Amino acid sequence: MRHSRFLLILLMILPWFSVPLLGRKAIRRFLPAAIVMSVIVKINNITAKKRNWWRFYTNLSPQISGDIPFIVGPYLLASLWILKFTYGKFKLFIFINAIGHILFAFPGMKLLKRLGIVSLENMKPIQLTILLTIRGFLLYGFQYAIENVKHKFRWY
Repeated sequence: MRHSRFLLILLMILPWFSVPLLGRKAIRRFLPAAIVMSVIVKINNITAKKRNWWRFYTNLSPQISGDIPFIVGPYLLASLWILKFTYGKFKLFIFINAIGHILFAFPGMKLLKRLGIVSLENMKPIQLTILLTIRGFLLYGFQYAIENVKHKFRWY
C-alpha cells in the first residue's frame, strides 16, 4: 500500500501522546524494564528476519527497518502502561497480556498485512502469540528483578 510508510510513522508517534497520562513516577519506575525489553525485541527481530518469521514490506528509510516504529512506539509505551496497571497483580498481568497478544497475532497481523506493513511468513499466529507471551513474562521478570535490586540496595 502506498501509505504504509505514513502509517508506520503514525504508529510510532501516536502512542507518545499518552506519556503525560502515565505520570513521572510510573515512567521512572517502569522505563528501565521497558527499555531492556525493547532491546531484546530488536535482537529477537534480527533472528526473525534471518529465519523469515515475518516480513516487513515497508521501512522508514533504507537505514531504519520497519520494526523500529513498532518497538519505539506501541511496544515501549504498551510495556509502560501494562506495568503501571498490572505490576504486583500477576494474574491480571497474564490476562491483559493474553488478550493483547491474541488480538495482535490474529486480527492485528491480518490488518497489518492488508495495510502493506508486515506479514507472518514462517510463523503461525499461535506461534507469534507464544513468542509474545514469553516476552511478556520477561518484561514482568525484569521489572521484578529491578524492584528487588532497588529494595536490596535502599539506603535507610
